[in-house]
Amino acid sequence: MAKRAKKKKARKYSKKTQSSVASEMRRYKKGKAKTGKKGRGGKVKSRKQAIAIGLSKARKKGRKVPKRKS
Repeated sequence: MAKRAKKKKARKYSKKTQSSVASEMRRYKKGKAKTGKKGRGGKVKSRKQAIAIGLSKARKKGRKVPKRKS
């Protein structure tokens, strides 16, 4: 039997994107993360919200992030 070569899976998020999400999670855990423009919307209440904010910031900077689900 011939061995099959493993197909490399393309990375979904870039390293920089991962670091921006990680930094947003750190801010969330410390209680410093805010929502809305200039933090006027109040505190971030959930982990999912913090991750979404990190991904959104990465998108604005032009990082490799999949498109939003509609």
